[in-house]
Amino acid sequence: MTATSTLNHPGLDDVLRAELSRLREQHLERVPRTVGCRSGAIVETEHRRATDFSSNDYLGLASDPRLVDAATQVASQQGLGSGGSRLISGNNPEHEALEAEVAAFFDAEAALTFSSGYAANVGIIPALVGREDAIFADALNHASLIDGCRLSRATVHVYAHADATALEAMLVRHRAHVRRSLIVTDGVFSMDGDRAPLANLVDLARRFDAWTYLDDAHAVGVIGDSGRGTASSVKLHGEVDVTIGTFGKSFGVAGAFVYGSATLRRFLLNRARSFVFSTAASPPQAAACRAGVRIARDEPWRRDRVRANAIMLRAQLADNGIDVLGQHDAHIVPIVIADAERVVAIGRALADRGFLVGAVRPPTVPDGGSRLRVTVSAAHTAEQITALANALSHVLAT
Repeated sequence: MTATSTLNHPGLDDVLRAELSRLREQHLERVPRTVGCRSGAIVETEHRRATDFSSNDYLGLASDPRLVDAATQVASQQGLGSGGSRLISGNNPEHEALEAEVAAFFDAEAALTFSSGYAANVGIIPALVGREDAIFADALNHASLIDGCRLSRATVHVYAHADATALEAMLVRHRAHVRRSLIVTDGVFSMDGDRAPLANLVDLARRFDAWTYLDDAHAVGVIGDSGRGTASSVKLHGEVDVTIGTFGKSFGVAGAFVYGSATLRRFLLNRARSFVFSTAASPPQAAACRAGVRIARDEPWRRDRVRANAIMLRAQLADNGIDVLGQHDAHIVPIVIADAERVVAIGRALADRGFLVGAVRPPTVPDGGSRLRVTVSAAHTAEQITALANALSHVLAT
C-alpha cells in the first residue's frame, strides 16, 4: 500500500473524536467523578463534602476499620501481590479461607472467587454452555450477563422482563432442540430495584430440564434469611444451580464469587477462562473480603437498617409526589426522568446541594429510560434521608 492511498482515511483519533462528539451532543458522554475519603455515607469529592446516595455500599462497610485492619495485617505479613494466577503460583491461603467463609455463609458445598462480577459472568456462562445449547435471558439483565451469553456462542432467547409466561412459551418452543438450556437472570435488577420471579423460574427449570443461573450481586448481604439473597427470600435457598455474588457491594471491598456444588467449583476452576487466566486477587484484598462477610453475618442490624431506610425514603418521596420504581422496601430507588439531558442536569443540581445520586443514561438503560438511581445504605441517617427527599422535591419541581 502506498503512502498516498491512506490520505483520505481518517486516523484513529479523528474517528474517536467524532464518536465522542456524538456522545456529547446526546448527553451520553461519561466523565468520572473523583470521590476520595469515605466515612460512612459522607465522601470527599473534588469540590466538596457530600452525602453519597449513589454507591452500592449497602451495609456501610466500605470504610469500616475492621476491613482495613484485616487487609493491613495480611499486607504486613505477606505483601501486596499474589504473584500469579491461582493455578500457577498465586493460590494463597487467604483465597481458600475466603472461599470457605463464603460457602459457610451461604450454606453451600463450595465457592470460587473471581476478580469482579463482570469477570465471573463472562467466564462462567461460556464454561457451562456453547454452540449446541440455548440460553433464556431476562431482557433487563446486567451487561456482564449479556456479554457472557454472547461469548458462550449459545443461541440466546430474550424474554420480556420478569415475564415467566413468556419464558415458558420460549421453553416450549426451543428446549427440545438443544443439548443444554440455561435460564439466566439477575436477582435484584440494578437499575429498576425489582426482583426476578425466581420461584416461577425454578419451577420452569425443573419442568423443562434447564439449569438456573442467578446473578445476585445486589441482593446478597441485604435480603433473604441472614442476607443469603433472592433465593432465600422466597424459600428456595439451595435450589438454584449457579449463584453469583460480589464483594464490592454489601461486603464493602471488591471482587466476586460463585457458590454451588463442589463439582461446580472444580469444573469452573478448570474451565472458566476469566479465572484460569487472571492474576489472583491480592491476599490483603481477600482478607478484607473475609472480614466483610463475617461482619455481614454477625451484624444483622445492618440489613434491618437498609430496609428501614429504604421504606423511609420511598415514603417521603411519595409524600412529595415523586414516583419511584420497585417495591416499598427496595434499597435501589429509581426515579425515571426519560430525557438524558435533564437527568444529567438534575444530578448536577443535587451534587451542588451536597448529594451524590446516580444519573443513569443509555446504554445502561434503554433509550428513553434515563433515570436517577438512588441507593440507600445502613450508613444513612434519618436526617440525611429527609434532606435528600427535600432536595429532590425542590430540584424536580424546577
